[in-house]
Amino acid sequence: MPITRRMLLASAAAAFAAPSSNLAAADDWPVRVVKTVSPYGAGGANDISLRILNEFFERELKQQFIVENKPGAGTRIANEMVARSQPDGYTFLYAAAPYATAEALFGKLNYQRSELRPVAMAAFAPIFLIVNAKSEFKTLPELIAYGKAKPEGLTFGSPGPGSQPHLAAELLFKIAGVKGLNVPLRGDAAAYTELLAGRVDATFTAISSALPHIKAGSFRVLGSGSAQRSAIYPEAPTLAELGYPQIVAAGWYGFMAPAATPSPIVERLQDLVLRALGDSNVKNKLLAQGLEAHGLKGSEFAAFIDAETAKWSRVIEDAGLREK
Repeated sequence: MPITRRMLLASAAAAFAAPSSNLAAADDWPVRVVKTVSPYGAGGANDISLRILNEFFERELKQQFIVENKPGAGTRIANEMVARSQPDGYTFLYAAAPYATAEALFGKLNYQRSELRPVAMAAFAPIFLIVNAKSEFKTLPELIAYGKAKPEGLTFGSPGPGSQPHLAAELLFKIAGVKGLNVPLRGDAAAYTELLAGRVDATFTAISSALPHIKAGSFRVLGSGSAQRSAIYPEAPTLAELGYPQIVAAGWYGFMAPAATPSPIVERLQDLVLRALGDSNVKNKLLAQGLEAHGLKGSEFAAFIDAETAKWSRVIEDAGLREK
């Protein structure tokens, strides 16, 4: 079909109209229910913190924000689902730390990272190094010395292969120059059972789930993987304070959108997330779940993900963890 002058004029008019229509959509957004996708099942820190934020969004925007739980495959099911969603501002991913390590662990993915756009980071889930309180380990140097004295080294329980606690342990083995065996288990509860039974020497864990055991005197905290002492458990020194500044590890959560989502809508949600994290009620609710409010704008969040990807990809390669 020959291209006519009328067709060219229509095309040009549409191009000029698109930005203004996007702005209009952002002004009206949201006019219907917004779906936020959690890559985990109900009841975990990702799911609960997302619901806390959604409550704030609903109060501010007078529109419903619902959670759709899509657990499985190390968060890849949820990631792919949102990458394939309509970029209309009504489906967002509440991404988690495995998003940055999926390709290094599993190779080719069913989605491209370029298909998802960082909107805003929301929270950190600091992880802590804990041991059985009945063990001989009162400090991290004592634990490391014990591991170096044993031919087989240290044993660490972890809530699954490729999890942040698993990768933090692998990094500790490398930096401390100690042999180590990671024992992948089905979640934190199973890791705690092995630790209490004395079948593993230590584990990294989110403090929220371990706190009842710590208060009961069953577990001892040796250090925190946070960059600074955590407000959740400030008694614990950071691993940097203990001589291991390279070991900074935490779970994290943040919003992402299908890449073609109109920028005005993305920016509006970004601003909404940052305002929520400045709300004392929201911050206190997150702290009660063992989470620290940590807001980053979309561009900052993207840079953070890139840095995490590079860091943990090296750990995965060095430890030979890539799935065959």
